[in-house]
Amino acid sequence: MGEKLTKSDVEKIQKEIEYRKLVVRRDAIEAVKEARAQGDLSENFEYYAAKKDKNQNESRIRYLERMLKNAQIVSDQSKDDEVGINNIVELYMEDDDETETYRLVTSIRGSSLNGLISIDSPLGKAILRHKAGDRVYVKVNETIGYYVTIKSITNTQDDTDDKIRSF
Repeated sequence: MGEKLTKSDVEKIQKEIEYRKLVVRRDAIEAVKEARAQGDLSENFEYYAAKKDKNQNESRIRYLERMLKNAQIVSDQSKDDEVGINNIVELYMEDDDETETYRLVTSIRGSSLNGLISIDSPLGKAILRHKAGDRVYVKVNETIGYYVTIKSITNTQDDTDDKIRSF
């Protein structure tokens, strides 16, 4: 089973693949041709840099196509009163006596430093489908865990600011 993706994720990946095939690939091929035309390839840094860029683009295309082929499509729809994908959640962290705000996203968008928590992370798994006011145990591993309380849920389906992570 592959990555869990929403329909929006799939659309963004397809757009990136199309852009890379139609624009980036053409530019990369042209850069290789220009560098090759400069003569001796044995000491031609521009040629090797252009080839490297072209190969990285092709690798990214293959990676994204493989991701789509193996993807599991998940719904980003949720009830108004429960935590779902793209919802902003305010959590009270009991151990730290602090309140933190996160947005629950698919794993390819996860970025804890930016407040984006993956549905596949321990915290994301624990709070998914719970309601405001619920006290939830977050199991980190077999022996470690902690409690959080869901203070509020803001439903939002607007994911235009989210970026698909490059690997």
